[in-house]
Amino acid sequence: MKKNILLIGGSKGIGLEIVKDLHDKHNIYVASRSKENLSDFDVTHLEFDATKDDVSTLDLPEKLDGLVYCPGSINLKPFKMMKPEIFEEDFHLNFLSLVKNTHALLDKLKKSDQASIVYFSTVAVQTGMPFHTSVAAAKGAIEGFAKSLAAEYAPSFRVNVIAPSLVNTQLAGKLLGSDKKKEKMDERHPLKRVGEAKDIGKIASFLLSEDSSWITGQVIGVDGGMSTLNVS
Repeated sequence: MKKNILLIGGSKGIGLEIVKDLHDKHNIYVASRSKENLSDFDVTHLEFDATKDDVSTLDLPEKLDGLVYCPGSINLKPFKMMKPEIFEEDFHLNFLSLVKNTHALLDKLKKSDQASIVYFSTVAVQTGMPFHTSVAAAKGAIEGFAKSLAAEYAPSFRVNVIAPSLVNTQLAGKLLGSDKKKEKMDERHPLKRVGEAKDIGKIASFLLSEDSSWITGQVIGVDGGMSTLNVS
């Protein structure tokens, strides 16, 4: 039976990989500012800005079986250069908008036999890294929120978080903008490469499927071994 799955974001990067995986198997709704890259897929696009718009006004089905929140930021600077306003902006985009949209969709999620929610964090929450204070703080909030939400709503729906290391997407363009930069970042990982969007998209698709029906409240590291291995 086809599921109704909503991606907030999803026209590029990891979200687009999830669309590629699932569009021919389920009813996919993509709520995003742009429908770029979606024309080749059987999905319903809904124009939406996660930080400003009200998701409850969108033309969505009464029941949602899956929810993925994709918007995020990578602000990597020394702490002394990070004004408090940057923390506020990152927290709003990564966490508060996630909370607002999840809250507005609760009734639709609870109508599913067992919906699955997927959020995204970062390896930098578990593994302290310089210049990651803002993104690690915002994503750390997601991890704590997701575990509490999973406990509160089990078994009605499942909540899991994917914590990637650096992924070769448009969002990471400044960090991977040359062959030299990419080679340097590849070498930092035990598996000697940065992630690709499909590496993360495949795990998200798994978490949305029945194959993961006994998994909830987890933060899953998909990071080329960065968080657990020291091979230097």
